[in-house]
Amino acid sequence: MDLNGKRVLVVGLGKSGAASALFLKSRGARVTVSDAKTEDELRSAIPVLLDNGITVETGGHGDRTFHGQDLIVVSPGVPVDAPPIVQDRSFGVPVIGEIELAAQFLPGPVVAITGSNGKTTTTTLTGKILTGGGFPTLVGGNIGTPAISLVSSAKPDTLIVLEVSSFQLETIQTFRPKVAVILNITPDHLDRHRTFETYVDAKARIFENQQADDFAVLNADDSSCVPLAARTKAQVFWFSRKKEVDHGTFVRDGSIFFRAADGERNLMLVSEIPLKGAHNVENVLASICASALMGCPPQEIRQAVKDFKAVEHRLEYVATIRNVDYYNDSKATNVDATIKALESFPANIHIILGGKDKGSDYTVLADVLKQRVKRVYTIGAAAEKIESQIKNATEIVRAETLERAVRRAAALAEPGDIVLLAPACASFDQFENYEHRGQVFKEIVRAVAEQAKNS
Repeated sequence: MDLNGKRVLVVGLGKSGAASALFLKSRGARVTVSDAKTEDELRSAIPVLLDNGITVETGGHGDRTFHGQDLIVVSPGVPVDAPPIVQDRSFGVPVIGEIELAAQFLPGPVVAITGSNGKTTTTTLTGKILTGGGFPTLVGGNIGTPAISLVSSAKPDTLIVLEVSSFQLETIQTFRPKVAVILNITPDHLDRHRTFETYVDAKARIFENQQADDFAVLNADDSSCVPLAARTKAQVFWFSRKKEVDHGTFVRDGSIFFRAADGERNLMLVSEIPLKGAHNVENVLASICASALMGCPPQEIRQAVKDFKAVEHRLEYVATIRNVDYYNDSKATNVDATIKALESFPANIHIILGGKDKGSDYTVLADVLKQRVKRVYTIGAAAEKIESQIKNATEIVRAETLERAVRRAAALAEPGDIVLLAPACASFDQFENYEHRGQVFKEIVRAVAEQAKNS
């Protein structure tokens, strides 16, 4: 892709938008950035762009801004069906995302991981395994470091491990992972994708450009994943914690095996996995499969998994206060992730639910709430909807804010109970993002711990 002298518009000034703009400018493009947020909201990001000669438009997208562009790069948070983007595409202007931009310049093989839940844990673990196996490895994508930021450090022998979201996959054109992984698909982001079928189609695009010498890795236990094997030209490998598979990773008699055309290998015991929850067994199986396909030795795989620590904001242990354990799963931004979090504990849970609704059906929480939860504490914009859909499942406390929820739970919990933040919602009604929500939760818990110590 020759960018020198090209007029390029970057729509959306998040992490990936800012990184894309700076990269494009470094390649000689004439770059404009446009964002609906106000100048005040974006004050931390704007100076470096202006210093690099990048034009910045804030407070909305002007029609004239889109005219005469040679390329449009959209950030993941920007809907691709926004009218000015649709219009420019109809005029033949290429519209891509940051992942596709990076794909044009990354020189080495890519391991790409998507799914409704578990992406960040699986991506992080895969990076750790490959690094432990002696491969030069870089990790990024939706996990926090934009893929385009990896280009300057990547060499032809560098393995690139990327977490990719459905929003990012909507705008690919040539993106071709050597190994593409779909962990699971459950209803999520329906406020953006509108139907579950459209969401599945977006996820399946991860396989779109693969060829016969690539690998597609799918969850054999997920009914939405299984049919997607027909959508790739790549060699299909599976992972399963419930049954043996012909090619891939599976559990047998408490051990994890990897099976390929040259036979099977016993890699490690399931009991050696340090993470809580059956869903994390699946994440580990997927990481092992992807790493084995990239040639990582079995002993290095086992050691990296054994040494792995939970990723921040994902079923993260925070503290024990008066024999009550507090866990931060702020990354549980959809209903399925919340169910997985609840299934990681046997009972006596106080759960904090709520935030910005994503078009979710909370009625499916009812059974697990009845079985394992003492009280639900609702917060944020989705509180009323959640309460109406789970009203007969367990006791509900309307807390409104995260601080009130934590303090009410701390007051009502008994020794042996669990206080769990697993909101089943996005965070954008009260917080900047799920990381901000998780950090605030931990700060509140630490304040409760300090007060308990001094009382």
